[in-house]
Amino acid sequence: MAGVTAKRRLVHIQDGVQEVRFDNVVAEEPLEIRVDGSALAVTMRTPGNDFELAAGFLVTEGVVDRADQIRTLRYCVGDDEVQEFNVLNADLSADATGRSAGGERSFMTTSSCGLCGKTSIDTLRARSAFDLRGDTVSVAPSVLASLPGTLRSAQRVFDRTGGLHAAGLFTADGELVCLREDVGRHNAFDKVIGWAALEGRLPLRRHVILASGRASFELTQKALMAGIPVLASVSAPSSLAVQLAEESGMTLLGFLRGPAMNVYAGEQRVSTSNDGA
Repeated sequence: MAGVTAKRRLVHIQDGVQEVRFDNVVAEEPLEIRVDGSALAVTMRTPGNDFELAAGFLVTEGVVDRADQIRTLRYCVGDDEVQEFNVLNADLSADATGRSAGGERSFMTTSSCGLCGKTSIDTLRARSAFDLRGDTVSVAPSVLASLPGTLRSAQRVFDRTGGLHAAGLFTADGELVCLREDVGRHNAFDKVIGWAALEGRLPLRRHVILASGRASFELTQKALMAGIPVLASVSAPSSLAVQLAEESGMTLLGFLRGPAMNVYAGEQRVSTSNDGA
């Protein structure tokens, strides 16, 4: 399997002087996800935690309702009997919602925008298994303000390449539970959610998930499908992300930078004191 970084030759130019150097760049390779042997999706991802990525994708796209509907995850073997670490198959149980999805639904994802041609918000809400409105978790502004620093300090691959997104799952008191990095921010979310699914932790009630970039509709969808009540990002949200958060009862924060932050939906979960949850 390929590593998470690759060393590449470059020419560095400064003040008109050229110098040959070598630099670590983040790896990006395709991963084909199959369901019961039929192709379902191809995503451009950073190799690593592929089973978590596949499990998270199946959960957040509604292909499975529960993690236990994923019977096995395995890499495929090519015609030459060589292991293909860029092709992964998921065997689903008979009661899985999307057991016949392979060949009927197909997705092409990139490292930047995720899935294209999303379904409507109403359709998404109808198939989400979790109601976030009853989650009364409260998070102190001081805790929220500390999350980006905690996330950044734990990004080991980012330190080597400067070219990765990250998703971090936190408790309401700011403890980092799981961090995953990927060239695609949607993949980083799927890896975190897939980890939680395979660990039997869904729904992720009373948790916060932090995005290292902007909060898109797709990331809000993924948090909703995992039952996460609070989504925070260090950058801006989109209009559809705000709309979905409002309609689903999620707390959505943007521009989380130091003590300042914007709460776009669900402000009742952001406590006015620093006592935490």
